[in-house]
Amino acid sequence: MKKYAKTHEWVLVEGNVATVGVSNYAQEHLGDIVYVELPEAGKEIKKGETVCTIESVKAASDVYAPLSGKIIEINEELDAAPETINSDAEGSGWIFKIELSDPAELDGLLDEEEYKKFCEEEEA
Repeated sequence: MKKYAKTHEWVLVEGNVATVGVSNYAQEHLGDIVYVELPEAGKEIKKGETVCTIESVKAASDVYAPLSGKIIEINEELDAAPETINSDAEGSGWIFKIELSDPAELDGLLDEEEYKKFCEEEEA
C-alpha cells in the first residue's frame, strides 16, 4: 500500500519496513536532479525531520521523514545516477528504507486519491 506525505514523499510499507522516495509531483517541480545527499544507514529519524537533500538544476530541496524509525538501507545507486529520481521517482528512484518504530503514524498519511487532490489544491 502506497501512501503520501503532504511534504511530497511517498511510502510503500511491507510488514514493518517502509520504502521512501519523493513523488512524481515533487520531481516534476524540482526539474533535472543532479545530486542526492543520501542519509546514513543506522540513523534514527523522527517523523517530520529533514533526512536528506536533493539538488536539481533549479534548487535544493529537503526530503522529510514521513514516518519515524531507523534507516536500514539507502539507495546507493543514486550516488552515480541521481537522475533515476526523474525517470522513476516512485520505483527505482527510492531513497531510503526505514524500520518503523510507530506504525500508527501511517494513519496521518494520504492515499493516492487524497494526495492527487492535495496537489491540485496546491496548484490552484
